[in-house]
Amino acid sequence: MNPPLVVPGSAHRALAEGIARELQSELVACLLERFPDGERQVEIQASVRGRSVFVVQPLGPPVGEHLLELLLLADACCRAGAASVAAIIPYAGYARQDRVMKEGQPLGAKVLAEALGTGRFSQIVAVDVHSPVIASCVPAPLVHLTAVPALVEALRPHAREDSVVVSPDLGAVKLAEAYARPLGLPLAIVHKIRTSGAEVAVQGVVGDVRGRRPILVDDMISTGATIEAAVDALLAHGCRDDITVAATHGLFSGEAAARLTRPEVVRTVTTDSLPLASGVPERHTLVRLAPLLAEAVRRLAGARGLGDLLAAR
Repeated sequence: MNPPLVVPGSAHRALAEGIARELQSELVACLLERFPDGERQVEIQASVRGRSVFVVQPLGPPVGEHLLELLLLADACCRAGAASVAAIIPYAGYARQDRVMKEGQPLGAKVLAEALGTGRFSQIVAVDVHSPVIASCVPAPLVHLTAVPALVEALRPHAREDSVVVSPDLGAVKLAEAYARPLGLPLAIVHKIRTSGAEVAVQGVVGDVRGRRPILVDDMISTGATIEAAVDALLAHGCRDDITVAATHGLFSGEAAARLTRPEVVRTVTTDSLPLASGVPERHTLVRLAPLLAEAVRRLAGARGLGDLLAAR
């Protein structure tokens, strides 16, 4: 049986190279340029006929450009005779737009899912997706992996008897429980409300954090507003000045670096689902996703179960 082929998009070539190394294979050569008028120029430059192909393309900023390139690569592989084309999307932009708050707003997560549905993908592999709306709307089967076990192992050396896992809002409680159980730590919850796309307000903290070292966990760090508000609330409730922040996806956009570069936040931990942002805090640990994604590719190509790699429902 021929091994699966990995096609790199331009969004995160280093991750695609890492997956290929884990699979002991080479990347499929392809042309990723622009025509003089700015349109994307895509060309698969190696044979993929009769092969299982996995296109690696996180949908980070600029999301629209990366989404279109992913769809062009998928179409090129199909027209070149690939037996199947799957998409590896470690980070899915627009997943936070999973509800309509007022008249005149779109349901961005559903629009993204329907766009992916035009790609004729046999599978879509994603990691710690913010909203299940995408999974319910994409026509292709969505394999929802989790990076939590890998992040837990990165956090384990920093977990102490007086540590506590903290969810920065009610929406991340289930995720925080997935960290707290293997670390053998208690759980606390910050009660947060969002006032705008970049601002939040905290109404209280549920659980004992006084004198403890918080490990704040979420699925992503974007502008850092949620984490900053949670840190301020934890400090006000008497936690120690030894706070760790962990998330699967590190966008570090806007004022994130300034918000997280403070003496109380001793470290941040994310995966490399996206290229390392220029605004990442200095005391940052990066956890590689290539081993997880390569193992998923092996199992999908060999029609084997994925149970222990999947995110809890």
